[in-house]
Amino acid sequence: MMTVSTDGSCLKNPGGAIGWAWVNHSGDRSSGGASSGTNQIAELMALLEAIRSHPGPEPLLVESDSQYAIKCVSVWLAGWKRNGWRTAAGSPVKNAELIQSIDAAIADREGPVRFQWVRGHAGNEFNEIADELAGTAARVAAQAS
Repeated sequence: MMTVSTDGSCLKNPGGAIGWAWVNHSGDRSSGGASSGTNQIAELMALLEAIRSHPGPEPLLVESDSQYAIKCVSVWLAGWKRNGWRTAAGSPVKNAELIQSIDAAIADREGPVRFQWVRGHAGNEFNEIADELAGTAARVAAQAS
């Protein structure tokens, strides 16, 4: 099984520059950013880019310190799809397009994808690297805008 740690960063939530990153435990890593967004968008972008960057049949475990991102794709997704992308309260799902893109990336991937929450800032080496990369990407995006 391939394991990839992800993280997202937002400099001024909401609306500040964002960064996201993934770190494959075998060594590869990548990051990106945008001039504005939210911490939740950054965390979801990290998941999406991790899945898109690791195609193939090998099982993929994606780690995140964002309970929101993990629950979006592993707990709430099926219900939202059944409810026409509405929450249990009937309001539109926030970040629905991004979550739909993650769902499509999972469906397009040959091998299975699992998600696991990890505690942030608790000494997890790969989560810490992803955190540093995401923060740097957010700062670069802020300077570019």
